[in-house]
Amino acid sequence: MKLTSTAAAPDLHHLAVLLVTSLYTSARGEITSLDSGNIDDTLNNAGVALVNFYADWCRFSQMLHPIFEEASNVAREEYPDQTQVVFARVDCDQHSDIAQRYRISKYPTLKLFRNGMMMKREYRGQRSVTAIADFIRQQKVDPIKEMLSLEELGSVDRSKRTIIGFFDQKESENYRTFEKVANILRDDCVFLAAFGEVSKPERFSGDNVIYKPPGESVPDMVYLGTLTNFDLAYAWSQDKCVPLVREITFENGEELTEEGIPFLILFHLKEDAESLEKFQHEVARQLISEKGSINFLHADCDKFRHPLLHIQKTPADCPVIAIDSFRHMYVFPEFNDLTVPGKLRQFVLDLHSGKLHRVFHHGPDPTDSTPGQEDDSEVASSPPESSFQKLAPSETRYTILRDRDEL
Repeated sequence: MKLTSTAAAPDLHHLAVLLVTSLYTSARGEITSLDSGNIDDTLNNAGVALVNFYADWCRFSQMLHPIFEEASNVAREEYPDQTQVVFARVDCDQHSDIAQRYRISKYPTLKLFRNGMMMKREYRGQRSVTAIADFIRQQKVDPIKEMLSLEELGSVDRSKRTIIGFFDQKESENYRTFEKVANILRDDCVFLAAFGEVSKPERFSGDNVIYKPPGESVPDMVYLGTLTNFDLAYAWSQDKCVPLVREITFENGEELTEEGIPFLILFHLKEDAESLEKFQHEVARQLISEKGSINFLHADCDKFRHPLLHIQKTPADCPVIAIDSFRHMYVFPEFNDLTVPGKLRQFVLDLHSGKLHRVFHHGPDPTDSTPGQEDDSEVASSPPESSFQKLAPSETRYTILRDRDEL
């Protein structure tokens, strides 16, 4: 179409995108376009796959295209075996079934897959060729450190979750399963392995895998399942590596917020391990059935001063327990009541039933009135707005889908 003197001025942003795209046209990357016919085979046969879920009308997707293509060129040069690293993309407008399958809620979304299995943590780093290429290099680093002597067991960092495998041979089905599990859980556990004569004293009944929990005096746990059964080995390892109560940081806050379920958070001083241990114990004792409907988290009081101020608390008040529903924040009245049977569970159930919200706005239910409660209701008549919602994916970086039906 020709522009005439009466035509509207061109969209400068659109022209900029076209210009950037043209710079990379001569070096288009080997990116596989996925559809319902090839997605499973492509991902299942890829050691590592980075998939760009995009929409052509999304300006952030448009800006990412040439960068993603150039990053794929860099990866292809370093990993020429096409089963090692795959760069792929899904047009979510054309393939809404795939977008729904992977619960895409924003464009662009870069998801990582290993041997067909989607990793929980997607790529959220800088959108540059260098950053994406570095991310792929990190994913290709072997997550398992080989022990050359069992004396190294004495220097294991007991502040971290560690899984150790003792194998007769490295070239074995048992180790291949261990390796697969380690690659998936590389961000959650330390993985060590010993082979042959080095591992022999620990292989009294064949190849053996143990878990060393954090803490000097905490006993080891032994894997009792079949080592060649990936599903069993992965489920056991995930249970050990991914704690019921996770730490929220500014690095993982976006990821946790995007899970879309409320937070039950313990704010504690970093050195206050006792309060954290007590919280972990009570969550496991009272709330295990609520896993999946609420995220159990702990946060450093000093790093998260702003959310504390939001609920009229300071680090001096820690430990503090609160719920962030992504609409409002609610404070657990008294930390020392944590160990009262059923108290913490009732706090969470009151969130789900709407009672916490109702009490904040309208005061306590008549049947709940107890002496002294009136003062509390007056203070809490206007609940603070969510603080952690601000960590959600930003509209300056993504096109957010407000309703999944938009797919």
